Amino acid sequence: MTTENVSDGVRLLIVGPPGAGKGTQAEVIAKAYGIPAISTGDIFRQNIADGTELGKKVDAIVSSGGYVPDTLTNEIVADRLQQDDVRDGFLLDGYPRTAEQVAELDRILAASGHTLDAVVQLTADLDEVVKRLLLRAEQQGRSDDTEDIIRHRQDVYHEQTEPVIAAYQERGVVVSIDGLGGIDEVSDRVLSALAQRGLAASA
Repeated sequence: MTTENVSDGVRLLIVGPPGAGKGTQAEVIAKAYGIPAISTGDIFRQNIADGTELGKKVDAIVSSGGYVPDTLTNEIVADRLQQDDVRDGFLLDGYPRTAEQVAELDRILAASGHTLDAVVQLTADLDEVVKRLLLRAEQQGRSDDTEDIIRHRQDVYHEQTEPVIAAYQERGVVVSIDGLGGIDEVSDRVLSALAQRGLAASA
């Protein structure tokens, strides 16, 4: 990758099942490339905490066990990707989750003459992830996080993201990484795989 391309920034997406350490790796990648990590979940939670109109809508939907509709999520992401700090790239976490959101992200990026450079897919053995999440639930006193609930969330994740990952695999931009192991170990795998694609980290 040339210096010119590096200065133009990298636009990445990270996906991975609950418990695979996606949030931790998102922070590492964002720091390495000098780009903001944008989590739709964080945006939603911040709006809920601030009591904004958006936050009230999202809170009502999430509290009833539903998913925030594409139209609302697309609007939030489009607004976020127009802010100054994403001019030199970004790392999206939690979006897109549906085929419609993939199409919308394509439109958002195309408007500024960009495309997604790579999709980092963290993979993890289901039983290992369940074990990890059960331990975390015990440590945090989250008695509602039972094995059945954790496994259901894993099933929902795979059901939702498989079409999204398949769409990006067709484009040849998916980088699959084993998400199990020490934080530094996984980070090294991710950054090495991205570097092999010509996406050199800036830090």
